[in-house]
Amino acid sequence: MAESETTEPSPSRPALVVVAGAGRAQRGEQNRGRGEARSYAPVSFDRRELNMLFNLYGAKVAAGEWRDYALDFTPAKAVFSIFRRSSEAPLYRIEKNPELARRQGAYAVIAATGLVMRRGHDLARVIRVLDRGLKLVGAE
Repeated sequence: MAESETTEPSPSRPALVVVAGAGRAQRGEQNRGRGEARSYAPVSFDRRELNMLFNLYGAKVAAGEWRDYALDFTPAKAVFSIFRRSSEAPLYRIEKNPELARRQGAYAVIAATGLVMRRGHDLARVIRVLDRGLKLVGAE
C-alpha cells in the first residue's frame, strides 16, 4: 500500500485510512505520559573513552595486576569491569551513566565492595585513581 491510501467503504466494512506509523507508539513516546522519555539504545563508550580504558588496562596487565575484563552495555549505563582472575568478581567497575552527567558526573570507579572511589565528568581524571602506584623516591 502507499503511504496514505483509502479503501472503498462497503456496507459491511467502514472506510479504512492507513498512515505510515499510525497506531504504533514510537520508541521513547511510550513513557511520555509518565513524564519520562527514555531511549532504548544501549549506552556505550566512544572510541576516545575505550582508548583511555584499554591504555590503563594494558599497563596493568603488563604489570601483572589485572588479567581479564568485561564490557556490558545496557540502556541505563555502560560498564567496564576489571578482574584479577576471570572466575572471580570484578576488582573494579568503571561505569558511564549519562543520567548522572549533569549532577555528579557520568563516570564512576567502583571497588569490589561497592565503594565509589571516584566520580566525575572527565573519564581521564576519574580513572587516575586506579593508575596511582607507589613510586620509589631516591634518598639523597
